[in-house]
Amino acid sequence: MKVKGLRWWIIGLIALATIINYIDRSTLAIMWPSISNDLGMTKSDYAIILNVFMIAYAIGQTFSGKLFDIVGTRIGYVISIVVWGLSSFCHAFARGILSFSFFRTTLGLAEAGNWPGAVKSNAEWFPVKERAVAQGIFNSGASLGSVIAPPLIAALWAAFGWKITFMIVGCFGLIWIIPWLIINKKGPKEHPWITEEEREYILSGQPDGKIDTSKQKGLKLGQLLKYKESWSVLISRFFLEPIWWLFVGWMPIYLADVYGFNVQQIGFFAWVPYVGAAIGSIVGGIYAGRLMHKGKTLNYARKKAITVGGLIMFLGLLCTIFFANTPLKFVIIVAFVLFGFQFTIGNVQTIPSDLFSGKSVGTLAGFGGTVGVFSVIIMNFLVPFISKISYIPIFIMIAVFVPLGVLAVYILVNKIQPIEVKYKEVTK
Repeated sequence: MKVKGLRWWIIGLIALATIINYIDRSTLAIMWPSISNDLGMTKSDYAIILNVFMIAYAIGQTFSGKLFDIVGTRIGYVISIVVWGLSSFCHAFARGILSFSFFRTTLGLAEAGNWPGAVKSNAEWFPVKERAVAQGIFNSGASLGSVIAPPLIAALWAAFGWKITFMIVGCFGLIWIIPWLIINKKGPKEHPWITEEEREYILSGQPDGKIDTSKQKGLKLGQLLKYKESWSVLISRFFLEPIWWLFVGWMPIYLADVYGFNVQQIGFFAWVPYVGAAIGSIVGGIYAGRLMHKGKTLNYARKKAITVGGLIMFLGLLCTIFFANTPLKFVIIVAFVLFGFQFTIGNVQTIPSDLFSGKSVGTLAGFGGTVGVFSVIIMNFLVPFISKISYIPIFIMIAVFVPLGVLAVYILVNKIQPIEVKYKEVTK
């Protein structure tokens, strides 16, 4: 049996996994007003639990990046999703800050694998010109998951309560494993279902052409960090990641604090910004891809897409400070912010596969996620204290981060292109 467009089935499954990923991680924040009321917990407790998750997530990015480079994307995803699905399910049995923190730790360690796994899979299954589009489809899963999560979780909570809701969403990932193992049998070089035309298209459009990079040893992290181009990914993600995570982790709390929303009202409003994010994920990839199809260089296309998205993000954050004086205005403006974020971040996340190949991609992508999460952890410690006065200083802070994240790419990568690495020498 041959399947046309097999690479799109693969990235579609990864996007679906990302939707599930975001439903699982959003459940706690959306139901927090109910959970905190039942268990007598505070916003400071929430901040601690959130940061425990982020620390585990940061560690998991680096660990899972190396794991995916060792075992491959097929088995790497199975390991990650089994652990995160069971962790989400077990939240139903948490009774306080210690038990919630434990299950958030295992959830964060496992969910982190989704990102380096997707970057590595895209490097294997897509030619360079399509990688930003593939990354956009994958990133749209995060946005769609955040669109689906508020109304879905609010409805489940209303019907069953928070404990059963955790159990239900924990099962989603375990079910996903079945089609993943059936469809993703092998890589594009050996998959029995891929057509010869698609195999040739994928391999001829990669920097290494038909060279089998699977037998090359990946660069160790220390060796990757010797290249200043690698630092562009790390620094850019350090400044940009807090923008996304501020709204993922704190927007439900913001709506409850500022407007007195309950779980159902949060479910009604909190999905709106992620529609913009979902569109930005796809459009950012298409934009860069079309520039390359028109003859522009990879360097030009990536940097221009990152700049355009950064400008939209920056202007949107300014609007949250000066114009977001009602719940509706706030969520619509945040939709533009997250549109710009996903427009930009999809191209930033693709840079590891633009610079390196083979078993080095997941390692750099994973460590980039770890560095990005480190700044999120700092922000999460600050939000409970700053928000007692106002959320405006927080919006100002992340607005300043935008140009810093964009400039990191321009300053540290003179030209985005494959780096010539002599693997035999650097891996001795």
